[in-house]
Amino acid sequence: MSGESADSVDHQLDAYDFDLPASAIAQEAVEPRDAARLLVATRHVGLRAHATVRELGAFLPSGALLVFNDSMVVPARLLGVKADSGGAVELLLTEPFAGPWRAKRDASGAADPSGLHDQPALARSSKGLKVGQRVELQGGGSAVVRAVEGQGLVRVDLDGAADLDALLARCGRLPLPPYLRQGREDDAGSDRERYQTAWARAKGSVAAPTAGLHFTAPLLQGLRDAGFGLATLTLHVGPGTFLPVRSADLRTHQVLAERYEVSPEAAAAIAAARRDGRPIIAVGTTATRVLESFGDAAIAPGRGWTALTVRPGHHFGVVQGLMTNFHLPRSSLLVLLGTFAGRGPVLDVYRQAVGAGYRFYSYGDASLWL
Repeated sequence: MSGESADSVDHQLDAYDFDLPASAIAQEAVEPRDAARLLVATRHVGLRAHATVRELGAFLPSGALLVFNDSMVVPARLLGVKADSGGAVELLLTEPFAGPWRAKRDASGAADPSGLHDQPALARSSKGLKVGQRVELQGGGSAVVRAVEGQGLVRVDLDGAADLDALLARCGRLPLPPYLRQGREDDAGSDRERYQTAWARAKGSVAAPTAGLHFTAPLLQGLRDAGFGLATLTLHVGPGTFLPVRSADLRTHQVLAERYEVSPEAAAAIAAARRDGRPIIAVGTTATRVLESFGDAAIAPGRGWTALTVRPGHHFGVVQGLMTNFHLPRSSLLVLLGTFAGRGPVLDVYRQAVGAGYRFYSYGDASLWL
């Protein structure tokens, strides 16, 4: 990359690579949650301190407002086989509970209460799926492919339940990342509780907002008692968060849209913090994307979809601090963090974190960038 400007280098996906040994990717979550390690760093500078999440309040600016994502992970992973060949199929519903669900129609046009119509999913199978192909689901019911959209994305009609809750209760599995499913009981009971934040309430995510996994009720109360503000918004995590970046030039990369909701209470808390000059700390990249979707404008209560792709050149209009887990090389989440805190300092801190034994990814440790 010699001869290129720093701006040009920052836009290259290769510039967000680093050596990450497999042993650094956490396979189990730390207990209690707030015993995870916390690396504290200064934006555009680098490492400041090593601590634990339980000590978070000691490093936060006075009066800071922490903004969390309260989306709940749902058992949106469906396993089955192709009805015509018996080949294994996995379907991950990517917009569960986006609603309103559209009932299927029978030949006369009447609503068919036994099925759910035209649902987007991420499909995995040995030879891919074809329009019209039927998948028999484990637990009962079936899915019929109505459209193939590329990059593994399909749309399906689901038979065998009158509503999604009933279908997922019978057939759904927790959508753990594939590396966590290896060598353990699939959909293990401990993961059903641990792969969920303590305040999850809004059903709709297919992956956990992992920065929030570190918080316990005593830690949250301690932060309140210390004068920090806490607010929650919702971003339902879908493929837009975790699909790999396929563009070598980040200027051509676009994440998929994900739906969000900001309550009147959260909007008021954020507006008050901005008015009073109190720092706003996003807990996680998902909360960051919702907040930054508003730019310099006031945070308005309501629902919507965001396809904001944070990359070099983005101006941060709301978020002044970010708590986040350690991300994988060449991921959109690492690009977001590099844009917020500086690619060079972030990569330098990440190399130090690997050397210091920090644990990466969903069940890993946390970092705080101020």
